[in-house]
Amino acid sequence: MRPIPILLALMVCAAISYFILKGGNTVKPTENAAGVSIAADDFPPVSVLLQKSTAQAVTSGIVLRGQTEAFRQIKVLAETSGKVISQPLRKGALVTKDQLLCELEVGTKSAALAEAKARFEEAKANNKGSQSLVEKGIISETAAFSREASLESARVNVDRAMRELDNLKITAPFSGLLESDTAEFGSFMSQGSACGTVLELDPMKLVGFATEQQVARITLGAIAGARLLSGQEVQGEVTFVSRRADSITKTFRVEITVPNNDDRLSDGSTADIFIALSGEKGHLLPQSALTLNNDGILGIRAAKDGKAKFIPISIIRDSVEGVWVSGLPEQLDIIVVGHEYVIDGREISVTYKEGQ
Repeated sequence: MRPIPILLALMVCAAISYFILKGGNTVKPTENAAGVSIAADDFPPVSVLLQKSTAQAVTSGIVLRGQTEAFRQIKVLAETSGKVISQPLRKGALVTKDQLLCELEVGTKSAALAEAKARFEEAKANNKGSQSLVEKGIISETAAFSREASLESARVNVDRAMRELDNLKITAPFSGLLESDTAEFGSFMSQGSACGTVLELDPMKLVGFATEQQVARITLGAIAGARLLSGQEVQGEVTFVSRRADSITKTFRVEITVPNNDDRLSDGSTADIFIALSGEKGHLLPQSALTLNNDGILGIRAAKDGKAKFIPISIIRDSVEGVWVSGLPEQLDIIVVGHEYVIDGREISVTYKEGQ
């Protein structure tokens, strides 16, 4: 066995180990012009480009997918029975409040009212002077109470008969649009039958569903708007935020009321809803300024006392100009070029963007 090759191999391994432990630098320290010793493994400051940034009010918001919905929708029902004697109104017709929708035949209802009035007059005559008769001992108090009860019953029957006559005319509860035809002429309507369906479309509701994180940021009265598939844009305010989540989707119902004076909005149209949020401040930065630290946390690197410093951030929203972020001080110098080549505490040589 030859010892010389083995000895040479051992010497090479020792040299490589020494080179690695020294960080790949085996040059001896040198002296600068002032005679100060400089270690070869001391790195010079990294040149970076800084951008001065000041927090601003952010116009941010929440986007929901939703649809338009009639402000009110009521199926007008008959409160009495009878044959329809009015001509029907066709669906799509505009109606005003108290406009006649369906009229029923009087039939025997007028006779029932006349009978009820006669019974009332009879009961009133029987009850007349009943108290004086009790005092004279002609009738008992129980009989007097019975006469008074009969009088009240007769009065109620008169009111009921008059209401039956009033219910023969079925009117619109509010101004709106007929969603269905009213009852046909000659058809029979029983109590509870539908005369027609009326929609109130002015104002109109925009209905969307927010997640648990989104609903916590939505407040009543917040400004909101929407864009329909047709391209039409509308604006209103938040009028209802549900505090009970849907049992299946676990989302919360949000309603926005918008004007519909020109009747251009229809019930059930798809809409992209934007709800504005206020009171939030942030910094507008180029997306290229964002970076990750060794733990995978999103943030930026800023200049502080001539050294680089990593600061975590939260994204508020994207925009054409850049990205709005929060979690930063009111004012700071952000490294926008060179941030990928420095770590916390690394000395930097700074240059500011033009105009700053």
